[in-house]
Amino acid sequence: MSRYKLPSLEGRPSYARSRFSGFRLSGFALPRGVVTLLLDYLETYRQRRALAALDDHMLKDIGLSRCDVEAEISRPFWR
Repeated sequence: MSRYKLPSLEGRPSYARSRFSGFRLSGFALPRGVVTLLLDYLETYRQRRALAALDDHMLKDIGLSRCDVEAEISRPFWR
């Protein structure tokens, strides 16, 4: 289950339910699962960039070493 909430269809007219198939971009619709997966990848990327920006004192506070951080940020975004 993703941590992202997709728009709820409750309370909308029934025609909206049949037309909504995901994220629409220039006539190309992405299914909800693909959009959620891409958002998860983006969040992983952002978190790793934020982790890389922490100094050694902050890393010590959370129990990580610079070596741990380097290992994490070198991983591909899909892992």
